[in-house]
Amino acid sequence: MLHTFFLLIFLSKASFLKTEPNVRSSVISALEKVTVFMESRYEDINLDAVLGFHVLQGYLKGALEKWPSEHELLAQRARVESVVKKLSPLIEKAMYSLAQNDPKYFKEFAPILGPHFWVFPHSWNQTDTLLAYTSFGSSKCFTEKTSDTCYTYLLGTWKENGKSCVVTSTCRNIMTKLGCSGYSLSHQLFYFMFADMKGCSDHLFLRSQYYKNIFCASMMKINLQIESNGFESSSRDLFMENIMLCGMSGFSDFYKLRWLEKILAWQKPKEGCFGEPSEDFEYSAGTEDQKKLLRRVKRREKMFTDGCSSHYTAVAVGSLGGFLYYYCC
Repeated sequence: MLHTFFLLIFLSKASFLKTEPNVRSSVISALEKVTVFMESRYEDINLDAVLGFHVLQGYLKGALEKWPSEHELLAQRARVESVVKKLSPLIEKAMYSLAQNDPKYFKEFAPILGPHFWVFPHSWNQTDTLLAYTSFGSSKCFTEKTSDTCYTYLLGTWKENGKSCVVTSTCRNIMTKLGCSGYSLSHQLFYFMFADMKGCSDHLFLRSQYYKNIFCASMMKINLQIESNGFESSSRDLFMENIMLCGMSGFSDFYKLRWLEKILAWQKPKEGCFGEPSEDFEYSAGTEDQKKLLRRVKRREKMFTDGCSSHYTAVAVGSLGGFLYYYCC
């Protein structure tokens, strides 16, 4: 039974490479377009977007390490190498701008932009539908300010020369609270991802995989619901965030080709970014006063007049990088 399961996974990936070579090319094309967006907006994007491009860069480097040597794939490899070469200085410039525009916030999260912080999956799991919440509670189990504070305790940036991997009782309670939905749920997963990357040894993190299994099973349930509701525009950002984070956590069933098609279709063809105008967001043309909107609060997300969204673009490129990393080789 287990042998048959893995054989099916192998055949599904093989058929992707043989019968749908244009899909991989389409992902690379989308990444080339979004890199053009990055070239024109690196001074103005927020920390989320920089993190998204940083994760993308890591995925691309990981993909290149295992890229097949077949002659017909060399042209695609060269295109990926070109994207990586363009992204590296752009990310550095964007990080410099963040440090200038919001030094306190940048300092708190600088570790997650480090060259060796993120480790990408080398083995894969599938979510277990039986672990998903039968019903969901609040999508606002805690504020983003609270979750950011918990992150800084793990990163050791909560004070000057602060100790890392600190788990307060408040953080322990909110990050393990069951039944949360929306961004609260994805931020709970993010907390355990940070702890894993930092190598935190608190006994809470002995159960990291237990919580990841529950969170991503529930995030899969949310994504399937978003799909059944027709991918309403207000849900797309969360949909892609779930794919990005659970993909980074090693759950390959988030990399559904029908979902990839949707994400590719959401890219703005002219600008290369992702996002669309909404009255829920504050718009910014990049004036000095509006550049203060470099925070991760969704209601004050960094939105540009052409409808490009920093966070929307961040989770899109993080997801697309994961798709390419998973299917490339």
